[in-house]
Amino acid sequence: MVIKKKRVKINSPGLTELPALPLDAPGLIHDYRRYFTYSLGQNKYCHSVNYFYKALALTVRDRLMERWKKTRYTYIESHCKRGYYLSLEFLMGRTLGNAMLNLGITDTASEAMHQLGINLEDLAEAEIDAGLGNGGLGRLAACFLDSCATLQLPVMGYGIRYEYGMFRQRIVDGRQVEEPDHWLRDGNPWEQERPEFTQHVRFGGRCERYKTETGEQRVRWIDSRDVLAVPYDIPIPGYRNGTVNTLRLWKAAATDAFDLGEFNAGGYAESVATKNEAENITMVLYPNDASENGKVLRLRQQYFLASASLQDVVERWVMVHKGDFSEFAANNCFQLNDTHPSCAVPELMRILMDDQGMGWDQAWGITRQTMAYTNHTLLPEALEKWPLPLFGQLLPRILEIILEINARFISEVSIRWPGDNERMRRMSIIEEGHTLQIRMAYLAIVGSFSVNGVAALHSQLLTQGLFRDFYELWPLKFNNKTNGVTPRRWIAHCNPDLSQLVSEKIGSGWVADLQQIHKIAECANDPEFGQRWHEVKQANKERLSALVLAKCNVAFNPDGLFDVQVKRIHEYKRQLLNILHVIHLYDRVKRGDTAGWTNRCVLIGGKAAPGYAMAKLIIKLINNVAEVVNADPAVGDRLKVAFLPNYSVTAMEIICPGTDLSEQLSTAGKEASGTGNMKFMMNGAITIGTLDGANIEILEEVGEDNFFMFGLTSEEVDESRWSYDPHGIINHDDDLQRVMNLLRCGHFNLFDAGLFDPIINAICSAYDPWMVAADFRSFIDAQQRVATAYQDRTRWTRMSIMNTACSGKFSTDRTISNYNEEIWHLKAMPVGDAE
Repeated sequence: MVIKKKRVKINSPGLTELPALPLDAPGLIHDYRRYFTYSLGQNKYCHSVNYFYKALALTVRDRLMERWKKTRYTYIESHCKRGYYLSLEFLMGRTLGNAMLNLGITDTASEAMHQLGINLEDLAEAEIDAGLGNGGLGRLAACFLDSCATLQLPVMGYGIRYEYGMFRQRIVDGRQVEEPDHWLRDGNPWEQERPEFTQHVRFGGRCERYKTETGEQRVRWIDSRDVLAVPYDIPIPGYRNGTVNTLRLWKAAATDAFDLGEFNAGGYAESVATKNEAENITMVLYPNDASENGKVLRLRQQYFLASASLQDVVERWVMVHKGDFSEFAANNCFQLNDTHPSCAVPELMRILMDDQGMGWDQAWGITRQTMAYTNHTLLPEALEKWPLPLFGQLLPRILEIILEINARFISEVSIRWPGDNERMRRMSIIEEGHTLQIRMAYLAIVGSFSVNGVAALHSQLLTQGLFRDFYELWPLKFNNKTNGVTPRRWIAHCNPDLSQLVSEKIGSGWVADLQQIHKIAECANDPEFGQRWHEVKQANKERLSALVLAKCNVAFNPDGLFDVQVKRIHEYKRQLLNILHVIHLYDRVKRGDTAGWTNRCVLIGGKAAPGYAMAKLIIKLINNVAEVVNADPAVGDRLKVAFLPNYSVTAMEIICPGTDLSEQLSTAGKEASGTGNMKFMMNGAITIGTLDGANIEILEEVGEDNFFMFGLTSEEVDESRWSYDPHGIINHDDDLQRVMNLLRCGHFNLFDAGLFDPIINAICSAYDPWMVAADFRSFIDAQQRVATAYQDRTRWTRMSIMNTACSGKFSTDRTISNYNEEIWHLKAMPVGDAE
């Protein structure tokens, strides 16, 4: 049974004030031995690398802990405004390497381990990825926290401590097979359980009206089935500045371990049912919501995150301010990472009204001044909706509040546009239909003071399309914040040779201020610098080749063009277009059309959602094509294809430094931003891409000479839909005809007739929303320009240098600075290094 711990105020500096831990090799060795021997109970006969890794992790964590403590003191004692980043995903990856980098002790730790006869890289490899996210959204959240700490902004992350992260992907007979990713099986040495901050989260039950002693009407939520939210804190260090912020992850637990009466009566299963039901909330990342049970669990996760986090913030506020909320809005800001935490809007209203005794107007004023919403999608089907009956059964009090919010909002709309019932229907938070649905994105917009997209085109399309009505009502509420990635992990950590080369030329200030990296543009035409750049890239390609050989059993020749597309498998990201180009190249080889050929190694990786049949079929096609191509002696080194299983943050740390060509192929108008494109660019890969998402801004930064553009624009996509004729396109393009013929005749599925018919039918459909056939010719022509450019090593190296040099805009430090200047208005709080 988990209970809240009683808090006792003790003033004993002797318990908390200790001398700073040394960062030199002897100090690290001393603590490492102590942890290995006494805390972990190991000796000279230990052969498990996990214990060696844990000893170092705990040694490094101690150095973070003292800075973490000092950061907390700074925030508390300054009474500064605080920011809170609510996200259902945090794709953190491994922590050890990043922590050592930000502390500035990587070389020292390597030397310390060397003195002990241990290879630091072996220990780093032992750490399991914290895969608490599906892709770009969760990795962005992780990069944001890194930048907040580096900029010394008082921002705390809130998420869920999933027992099982994003599933582990295996490829069996070319098909995706999902396995549980029990990332916590060996524990997590970086987290700190904080049971004293446990919160109660309600589900089910009913609402009851009552009058207070002063005659005020109030509502209480009763007969609910409560779940405990137990916090686990993870330190987030800034880059060599002494700041260590906090990511708080919630674990669900039952209020009682089990029903002892049921157990004694012989009903063991019934006695633990409540416990299991509670713990299931945080068992698995994002359950498949194809079934009713999946929908219920996902909604429980979303409310669980919002309720626990907001209660936590309000509880701290009440402890300090004794119930005075007059300055709450001025001192707190909640950033909602996509629609998943939208329940935060009605939940804050519930806390302020039901728990703190406020009236509606005061609570609504505070809510609308503290909530900010980031939208991450242009796909209408990705904007979450919940059936009203299901929502009411699970969260009756929250539904009441949402209905009241909507009623008041529709009144506001009617005043702005009298008699425009159609507009009121379009804008209502409650969508009409056979079953009423709650539009969670609309709830977030109505309850927030800021709504932002994540790339210039994305934000423009939001205000012109999905959210046009809301933009016309509140034009000043909408803004753009182009995404970024942290240069600490995505250059300094994952590409140390390139980092050293850049720092030798321009100093190391670029790591904390990526705008400085533009200075290496001056070296783009320096033959000596270009040669060293090429050597670094070749070494990174050899490292990537080793990964592909180990994971895929495919040999990539580092002299070939490394052509890479790694991201979530989805039709709009058009891995299908990529594999059609591979088939086209294969067909050219088989026809003897190899004059001026450029050898190419194509790497594709990513996971398909378990219930996404077409995405999984595309994975099967990629693997079948790879099997045919790689086994054909006539093809040889001219073309190699591999599908990397179980793509992860750690894999990307090897992939992006070794990539020559970054494939960003989304149908224009579909990708909100993209962040993989930025990681590749920072590491000197050249982009081949559509004018979509952040590709547009990448092109603006590097120029057309350093970018391979193809495809329809978003405007052209919209204009073409009404007359789209893929059959006509295929009939007038000999290359596409040959590719389609190879698919139709079953060349890649000889013993499984009709296997790829759904893909063929999708390409040939006039209603194909991804318009694969429409962009095929432009893509093939752009790829030929790529092949020609790669043959000129001097030109390609210069393009690579310029991509890195022009990547300064795409640091999350810039993104977070924009969030802070225009939305959060937090004051940077220098902490200084631990004394």
